[in-house]
Amino acid sequence: MPVVLCYGDSNTHGTPPMADLDTGGRFGHDVRWPGVMADILGRDWTVIEAGLPGRTTVHDDPIDGTYKNGLTVLPAVLHSHKPLDLVVIMLGTNDLKARFSLTAADIAAGCGKLIETVLGAGVGHAGIAPKILLVAPTPIAEAGILAEMFTGGAAKSLLLAERMRGVADRMGVAFFDAGRVAAVDPLDGIHFASETQVALGHAMADAVQAAFHDDAKTG
Repeated sequence: MPVVLCYGDSNTHGTPPMADLDTGGRFGHDVRWPGVMADILGRDWTVIEAGLPGRTTVHDDPIDGTYKNGLTVLPAVLHSHKPLDLVVIMLGTNDLKARFSLTAADIAAGCGKLIETVLGAGVGHAGIAPKILLVAPTPIAEAGILAEMFTGGAAKSLLLAERMRGVADRMGVAFFDAGRVAAVDPLDGIHFASETQVALGHAMADAVQAAFHDDAKTG
């Protein structure tokens, strides 16, 4: 039974588009993309959801807290769920916040550090490394209540897929561009509407199976 860990941020957690900062909430299992993917893959697969709103690749958040640092938390998450067959990493959106002043290349390099951590953690079967699928997040829009927080991020986000594909190719891991099948909701420019979550779940089911069977390195 393959075990898949989905490591991401609010779009993996299932946060709906926000009209204000107090909206919060979470889509149900049957709408969140990891849940949709799990239903498609079937009972022979175990899908673990590890999405945290506000999670970055490798950066402490000076406002929201150090626990948002994806690199710091990753080893504990990996070892909590081992043995793992595949780790899906979909991060980078929160790195686009103006407070971090990062380039797209910086963000992709952060994903590279996450990949290095997974490869060196020995959390696959018999202590070997699990397979990895790096997913480039969808381009964002500077809209709604989150527009100021992400000032300048929209233009950078258009470069993420290309930069992340380069990291995946260099490190020999599978890659998928979520922007091929999903787009952010215009309400806040960051999160996915319910139908987008479902569509991404269907696409990710195919991408995960391809990565697990080494049928493709890019998508």
